[in-house]
Amino acid sequence: MKKLIIASTSTVYGGTYLDYLLPELEKHFSSCKEILFIPYARPGGISHDDYTENVRLAFAKINKSVKGLHEFESQSFGTEAAIRNAEGIFTGGGNTFVLVNELYRNGVMEVLADVLNQGTPYLGTSAGSNITGLTMQTTNDMPIVYPPSFKTLGLLPFNLNPHYLDADAQSKHMGETRETRIKEFHEYNRTPVLGLREGSWLEVNGEEIVLKGNLSACLFRQDEMPTELETGSDLSWIK
Repeated sequence: MKKLIIASTSTVYGGTYLDYLLPELEKHFSSCKEILFIPYARPGGISHDDYTENVRLAFAKINKSVKGLHEFESQSFGTEAAIRNAEGIFTGGGNTFVLVNELYRNGVMEVLADVLNQGTPYLGTSAGSNITGLTMQTTNDMPIVYPPSFKTLGLLPFNLNPHYLDADAQSKHMGETRETRIKEFHEYNRTPVLGLREGSWLEVNGEEIVLKGNLSACLFRQDEMPTELETGSDLSWIK
């Protein structure tokens, strides 16, 4: 039975790292003493050690210890066993292309999907949320590396666009909006896409998917107008 929190972002404006989610995470990871952190997305090119330390400081506030997945790469039992034995798992944000490439390079994309489908509690933020969809093709990130596949964990029956931004009618920026980019995706793909605004998250228990936070989310489907979904909505019908 899946037990997931899939958040648009780790940090909301005016807050600190994960602070807006900590009450939820305390409940979500109540059975866990230690969290396995996957630092592969490396925001801003930060080192795996530094990224893990940032996460360690945040989880210390709810009395959880943290171990980075990269710390197991040189050990005989390796990253696959670390994931299989994890009490809880968190994948942070950064560049989704880098994250997906590293998961495939280390041979752990399938094993991660397996343990999460079996019920290991999971938190994803930003890139770590992007990978819970069917593919990573609706990320906002630049393709700075070339992963062997765009296919990701498939824990959700749709794709996500974290950090979703509405068009600003007052802006002088002439580039494409997020809505335009998602429409481009739907020229070639039928997969539904959920635009998840910052401060929102999905809570997944088994096959139940519920939108949480104070904001609505925007659902995009091929050849249909976008639909606003209110917080508290059950999204398990989206396929």
